[in-house]
Amino acid sequence: MNPILILITIISYFAVLFGISYITSRKADNESFFVGNRKSSWYIVAFAMIGSAISGVTFVSVPGMVAVSNFAYLQMVVGFAVGQFIIAFLLIPLFYKMNLTSIYEYLENRFGIASYKTGAWFFFISKMLGAAVRLFLVCAVLQFLVFEPFGLPFILNVAVSIALVWLYTYKGGVKTLIWTDSLKTLCLIVSVVMCIYYIASDMDFSFGGMLSSINDNKYSQIFFFDDINDKRYFFKQFLAGVFTVIAMTGLDQDFMQKNLSCKNPKDSQKNLIVSGVLQIVIILLFLMLGVLLYMFAASNSITIPEKSDELFPMLATGGYFPVVVGILFIIGLISAAYAAAGSALTSLTTSFTVDILGSTKKGSDSTTANKRKKVHIAMAIVMGVVIIVINLLNNTSVINAVYVLASYTYGPILGMFAFGIFTKLTVKDKYIPLVAVLSPLLCLVIDLNSEKWLNGYSFSYELLIMNAAFTFVGLLLLTKKTKTEKE
Repeated sequence: MNPILILITIISYFAVLFGISYITSRKADNESFFVGNRKSSWYIVAFAMIGSAISGVTFVSVPGMVAVSNFAYLQMVVGFAVGQFIIAFLLIPLFYKMNLTSIYEYLENRFGIASYKTGAWFFFISKMLGAAVRLFLVCAVLQFLVFEPFGLPFILNVAVSIALVWLYTYKGGVKTLIWTDSLKTLCLIVSVVMCIYYIASDMDFSFGGMLSSINDNKYSQIFFFDDINDKRYFFKQFLAGVFTVIAMTGLDQDFMQKNLSCKNPKDSQKNLIVSGVLQIVIILLFLMLGVLLYMFAASNSITIPEKSDELFPMLATGGYFPVVVGILFIIGLISAAYAAAGSALTSLTTSFTVDILGSTKKGSDSTTANKRKKVHIAMAIVMGVVIIVINLLNNTSVINAVYVLASYTYGPILGMFAFGIFTKLTVKDKYIPLVAVLSPLLCLVIDLNSEKWLNGYSFSYELLIMNAAFTFVGLLLLTKKTKTEKE
């Protein structure tokens, strides 16, 4: 695909994005940046959340993964929807009642300053690494398609990408993100639907014929109940989906600051329920696209790349389809990637400013505004440095390790919130950081030896549940008696 055409597509896309950003960021203050003034319409937030939840990794990886996992990922996505119901009716009323700017302020109110800082730092580490990896994968694709043909270095690629994300988020914050993410979600949905349409048309499928062919294909199996040691086993996937979304959405500042921008708790609940259901539909479309890609490659004797992530980019931009498919792929990819990166940058700025530096959201506080702007720049620089380091290491196992890290870093946060919500016990706050570090380390030891100790059992994302359980037990051991109990 012509790199100049790709460049024109990207420039046009960001011209629209910056226009929306400029309009929505006028007269933005601290409260607008952090929580969007709590005036967002729930249906707009629900639509925007799709773009935030689906990263560039999802856009590239999910279609390719059907050859290995079939439609098993859908089991986890159904768990996501159930998890969002739990967030809607358990966490949302609590957070609104406490009028939180950062959700980790709950930990300070419940336990003390040590647990508050622990939650904030665990979020910071996991979000920074996760966001950097997601953006790195997209930068790698853009390097191959655009920057390399022009002889431009990867470091310039990263600098441009980070600068673009920083520019459209630096002023408006959450308020801007909700509108720009809505645009990205629209582009994402249109891209995947049109790619399915063009590929099915190229294979002379009618709509009914396409659905029938996908349904009959060996890759379309959804449910796996036979082998508990299989990572696709239903209850592994489903339960992991439930707890993963509770931890990585309900206890994640990135997603929750959008949810908390709704006018009231009921609107926020509607947003979560609708976005959870919509996510099932969108992921199903990606999986269907994956089957069509493999069918197309087989019918045209195209060699399947060793890495499944390369299948969609190769076919979309390799001249196998009309040019419009390549353009739609680029738009969908950058929409997914920059939605995730923009959300992460804003949430990291909010959490670091409010949680770690101890600033407030008051619009009249010019000191907080100046501090927030400096933090925003710093977060962008750190993210860029992490992306460059990942590229220098040039090791796929590093990327996998960062994703696995999310199971370890969100586990203690989930355990602390669960203990705080479901018990009324008080704990020795100063020892909570120790528990938060020991719990994932214990999980690591068990994970490395599980097949030997547990008769061949291999852990998947359910590591998160075990990690949270260890944290919960650790907090039980730190329980201290109240004055009433002593008497």
